[in-house]
Amino acid sequence: MTQCSSENKSPFSFHLLQILLLNYNSTQTFPTNFIQIPSPKNNPKTKSKNTVNSSSDILSYLFDFTYLCTLKQLRMEKIIEESKQGESLVLENKPENNKKLYIESYGCAMNFSDSEIVASILSTNGYNTTQVLEEADLVLVNTCSIRDKAEQTIRKRLEKYNAVKRKNTKMKVGVLGCMAERLKSQFLEQEKIVDLVVGPDAYKDLPNLLTEVEEGRDAINVILSKEETYGDISPVRLMSNGITALVSITRGCDNMCTFCVVPFTRGRERSREPQSIMAEIQDLYEKGFKEVTLLGQNVDSYLWYGGGLKKDFEKASEIQKATAVNFDQLLEMTAQAFPKMRIRFSTSNPQDMHESVLHVIAKYPNICKHIHLPVQSGSDRILKEMNRLHTREEYMQLVDKIYNIIPGCAITQDMITGFPTETEEDHQDTLSLMEYVKYNFGYMFAYSERPGTLAERKMEDDVPEETKLRRLQEIVDLQQKHSLITCQEFIGKTVEVLVDKISKKSANEFSGRNSQNMTVVFPKENYQIGDFVNVKITSCTSGTLIGEAVGLSDMN
Repeated sequence: MTQCSSENKSPFSFHLLQILLLNYNSTQTFPTNFIQIPSPKNNPKTKSKNTVNSSSDILSYLFDFTYLCTLKQLRMEKIIEESKQGESLVLENKPENNKKLYIESYGCAMNFSDSEIVASILSTNGYNTTQVLEEADLVLVNTCSIRDKAEQTIRKRLEKYNAVKRKNTKMKVGVLGCMAERLKSQFLEQEKIVDLVVGPDAYKDLPNLLTEVEEGRDAINVILSKEETYGDISPVRLMSNGITALVSITRGCDNMCTFCVVPFTRGRERSREPQSIMAEIQDLYEKGFKEVTLLGQNVDSYLWYGGGLKKDFEKASEIQKATAVNFDQLLEMTAQAFPKMRIRFSTSNPQDMHESVLHVIAKYPNICKHIHLPVQSGSDRILKEMNRLHTREEYMQLVDKIYNIIPGCAITQDMITGFPTETEEDHQDTLSLMEYVKYNFGYMFAYSERPGTLAERKMEDDVPEETKLRRLQEIVDLQQKHSLITCQEFIGKTVEVLVDKISKKSANEFSGRNSQNMTVVFPKENYQIGDFVNVKITSCTSGTLIGEAVGLSDMN
């Protein structure tokens, strides 16, 4: 018998091995050795049989799978905070690097996370970053295609880059991300405004593409991968305060919502190996980070079975299925291994959020009580036109479960108004759903037709612009009302706040977020950025809780 103890191994490797072994079908037997796994306290999964029969081949597979977390990590400290769209990224310089990189990011959190990966790759290929556009040898913009406004913003930036490039003829300009995939030919061949175009799955190819550019050729790689998750890249960090970080766990999306370009620009859904996720969080913990956000287009459908697309799981071997790790297991593993770190996640799709995840959130105090749960519309008819894979009733039932299982949980939303064929009745259905849920916060937009989507190809954008804007304003007004109500519910209560910056309105106040992801401000006193502080709420606005510190929390 081989005794596998957690005493001399990192906490994440022990928990991962335990989950892998406990997932075996109890009817499976193998003729030779077996491992005995000690049971952590309070783990209901270990109350039954805690030994698993295994052959030497299976043993080797499991230990190799677990201890890949010792892969070499590229360690780079961050020195500037990313706090707004389009802010350029600056990292600590390496004296041996002699080229300068200027990189801006726009769009979703995944884009900012990807920029960290790109910066890491180029840092090992001779590039230091700069905030001075005019002195850059390479200018990269990580782009978003989700709405027309985002694309127009990026086009204006490209015009600016090219104006500078006319004076600095050695400068090269490249487009990364979702616009790169969608507008590759237009950028390179028709408008000739960039030198290279790189899609979300091709960042490791950047050194080769830059060689192509240096030799006077346009360079392009927008091939979507079935495997790439960048799990072997240790990202640099955009956040200068060293408090919070994004950790990507999935890439791509299998949900073919008719309004969305993501499946076409980021490819099919695949999950990152859990040991590399845990190794990245361990690295952040050792550097003093206090909060991580597990990130993906659809985190709840996370499924690691050894690599490959989620849709191919049914073709997996029996051992792959037996040792597969899903999202609730990954979330629990993270919470157990890092009890002094806050854990967040985003984004969830309603049809993929299972009750098991809710129970994990409720069980661990370091998992934040906040779920971003996009709904897009309150009308069943429009949800069907959008190809959303849930109904209004199913969404409401999920909301009921969230509030029942996780009392005090905040729910936030994405909402689109003016989708093709939307009637006034459909709009009223959306407003009534908002009244039912009473979201803490929301991202609300008028429908913007995106080229290449199913809606653009098959539907007429027939809702007048003035109607879209009127309906949007009604949605925004109702959300502001609900945001104020949810904030007022905290008055008189004490909340735990992770301090992440000085308040924008007063240098004498700190700002941070509570578990529900709500902004909280309070007088500095003797506290520090990075502290977990208990704050008694005394007043509020519709977007901010205001209070007074009453002491450090036990998370410190």
